[in-house]
Amino acid sequence: MTIALDIFRALADATRLRILALLRSMELSVGELAQVLGQSQPRVSRHVKILCDAGLAERRKEGSWVFVGVGSAAKVAPVVAALDAWHAIEPDHWAVADAARLAAVRADRASSAAGWFEANAGQWDAIRSLHIAEEQVEAAMLEVLGFDDENGPPIGQLIDIGTGTGRMLELFGARAKQSLGIDRSSEMLRLARAKLSERGIANADLRQADLYALPLGDGEADAAIIHHVLHFAQQPGAAIAEAARVLSPGGRLLIADFAPHDREELRARDAHTRLGFSDEQIAAWFAAAGLMPARTETLEGGELTVKLWLARKGAEQLHEVKAA
Repeated sequence: MTIALDIFRALADATRLRILALLRSMELSVGELAQVLGQSQPRVSRHVKILCDAGLAERRKEGSWVFVGVGSAAKVAPVVAALDAWHAIEPDHWAVADAARLAAVRADRASSAAGWFEANAGQWDAIRSLHIAEEQVEAAMLEVLGFDDENGPPIGQLIDIGTGTGRMLELFGARAKQSLGIDRSSEMLRLARAKLSERGIANADLRQADLYALPLGDGEADAAIIHHVLHFAQQPGAAIAEAARVLSPGGRLLIADFAPHDREELRARDAHTRLGFSDEQIAAWFAAAGLMPARTETLEGGELTVKLWLARKGAEQLHEVKAA
């Protein structure tokens, strides 16, 4: 009864009903909510607090921004079902206007993200030019994870560790019931959020977090990806161990990174902590994290060789080594 009273009190306001409807479409910052609603940020923040206190919304800080998303499904789903049923009887006159302003917010995000990426694209292009085409790397990743078959069984929870622009969520997200991308950079998360929103990917969540402290409980993920991130890590073994922690029994970890190389300028120019990894290094970290090596792929075709290492948690697998 207490939960029901809290929920009904929280929804006893037209603005809060509008906020909940907007959050069903996409995660929004408090400033973006204020823009759509045509209200001041302090006023919107008060409404958001009431919704959060009732468990209907959740706040998450990213740098100087605060993003708001829908709360737990257990509390939100019954409310949403009732609202949809009532709206079928009497349409919400605010919905059309809010949807138009929400489209403007999406456009602003996309424009801002495009400007940031254009300003920083040089470093991305410089590294990509040193190795095999990214499309070939992605195709190999799909095949190694068994996602090249569109009719294959979906997975439950996918986590992309160091999501950057969100490309891995674009590539693999459709095969997962739910996907989560984490990154330390709030700028990268804004770029990823704009891209995913533009492409209509609704099952992906984004969070600012550290690869050494993933925002998932033990055994909650079915698959994890670390794509061209490990060479930035000060403690690669600890990052792999943390990825293993969140994997369920039989869960898969796929690492895409460079084989050992001598491009020392990447340390100074692009902040690479490690100049690639050997199979022996990765295997040792897998073993320490309780992971069984499952497959290794070698993708040559440039000055830098890309490697794919696949491991499973608590599953007996033969170690298959291939050169693509």
